[in-house]
Amino acid sequence: MSPKLIDQAADIVLWLAGLVILGILAAFLSYILYKGLPVLSWDFVTGMSTDVRAGGGVGPQLFNSFYILFLSMLFSIPVAVGAGIYLAEYAGHSKLTDLIRLSTESLATVPSIVLGLFGMIIFVNTLGLGFSIIGGALTLSLLNIPVIVRVTEEAIRTVPAQYREASLALGATKWQTIWRVVLPTALPGMITGLTLTAGRALGESAILIFTAGTTVSRVLPDPNLLAAGETLAVHMWYVMAVGLVPDRIEIANGIGALLVITILIFNMVFTILGRLLQRRLSGTNS
Repeated sequence: MSPKLIDQAADIVLWLAGLVILGILAAFLSYILYKGLPVLSWDFVTGMSTDVRAGGGVGPQLFNSFYILFLSMLFSIPVAVGAGIYLAEYAGHSKLTDLIRLSTESLATVPSIVLGLFGMIIFVNTLGLGFSIIGGALTLSLLNIPVIVRVTEEAIRTVPAQYREASLALGATKWQTIWRVVLPTALPGMITGLTLTAGRALGESAILIFTAGTTVSRVLPDPNLLAAGETLAVHMWYVMAVGLVPDRIEIANGIGALLVITILIFNMVFTILGRLLQRRLSGTNS
């Protein structure tokens, strides 16, 4: 068989594999939206949840989902991006940096339920925070940090060395080069990693069951960091596992559709803001 035919056959196989994956994803999302969209209403999205009566909403859980996500990213982004910049631009190749990278990758593979138990021991019991929003956000940041560190480091390493050399040749300092040249160029890859990390955190449940709890404040919205912080994903698990509400199937279907729509909108907004930030950092208007 000629190399050209082998190349064409490989292209066909890869295209088919991609189409199969997209088909499975489309079928999965379509089924969730088909079952959940009829449940969605303004009262469902903004209403208070109930333990025994039918017709409850998920307003507090929706607020807690974004509140905990915001806090966790607020804690993890400065630390993780700073660590990624250090590993990519300042740290050389040594046993210490290899150990740091190995530890980061190992932490990224830890099951979320293990992090949840760790957070419960440290934040809930040892520090006495109880089941709270701040405890859930701090533990969730442990899930975010290793992924963001690796994404940041790899995105920065993809920036051509000529960019750095040109900036330094014009008299810029190393930090000016990183801030004005390297980071804007690496930003698309970083934004993709941050978006995936945030989407994963938004749908996380195992960590938050052990740290934020399965109850919510009866005040909406409640910014109290020590209030209980049940999220959408946790509420879905709760109503299906131990819930007594008679319409728990409908509630779970509605939460599933709401999570899918929320994550899609969140990803779009995150991508648009990332592009605007990239233009501002790079000083371009096009």
